[in-house]
Amino acid sequence: MNDTPELEPELRLNGEPYPAPESRRALSFRARWNRRLLVGILLMETCFVLPKYAHGQFLSIFDSIFSSIQNDIGSSLSSINQVIQQTQKLYQTTLAPLAALNQARGFVVNSINSFRGQMNQIFNTPFTSAVTPGPQQFENILHSRLSSEIPALQTSFTSNYGAIPQVNTASPQDRVMMDVDDALGQENLKTTLIADQGADVILQTANQMENQVAVSTPGSNPFLTAQAQVANLRCQAYIQKMLAAELRQEAGRIAHDNVLIKRRTAATGGINSLITGALTAR
Repeated sequence: MNDTPELEPELRLNGEPYPAPESRRALSFRARWNRRLLVGILLMETCFVLPKYAHGQFLSIFDSIFSSIQNDIGSSLSSINQVIQQTQKLYQTTLAPLAALNQARGFVVNSINSFRGQMNQIFNTPFTSAVTPGPQQFENILHSRLSSEIPALQTSFTSNYGAIPQVNTASPQDRVMMDVDDALGQENLKTTLIADQGADVILQTANQMENQVAVSTPGSNPFLTAQAQVANLRCQAYIQKMLAAELRQEAGRIAHDNVLIKRRTAATGGINSLITGALTAR
């Protein structure tokens, strides 16, 4: 039931109804609401229609990208993978057969197990033979294989071989020869300590290289060869150092023998002078 009172239309002179002012305002208010309702409906339709259209556009773009990846790039990737598989098969069957690699690795492992222990036993076997305390200490220093023991070696050498006599207890020439011989002997003994320590480094490097060869992969041979060449050069340097020390020792021995010949010659000349003088006096 509508509480709003119905307005009776007025009649014109010709008998037609004429709306009152209040009814005109009601019609205007209803028209405005109808327009607003229409605008709202249009806005809602637009909101529902535009996302569907945009969503359809984005889906079409992604579909184009995916189809391009699958058809164009996918075929290229498939060809690349096929070439890679063929290359790997060539390496595994022709250039680096897996059976041959395993055989080589097994040979290296068997060689390590067979010879490394015996070689280490030979290199580390003690050859001590001194009996008295002084020479035993000197021998232990010589077999220490440590260059840090050089000061102790010099002290032990002096205590075992003796010091150079004082000025008035021996002739100057004898003191010089003693000093030269002691210097050459100590120098070569110190060189042996350095060489033994270097030999241990070379052996450790060789063991590491053997371990690397046992687990090496195709393509690593140039790197292992380069490492072996460097180790070989280092070993050659140690050998050259030992040969130089041996040559110095031999040269010192020859010079020492030559000094003895000179002294005998001088003594013989002095004796001849004495004999000549004695015969002349008679």
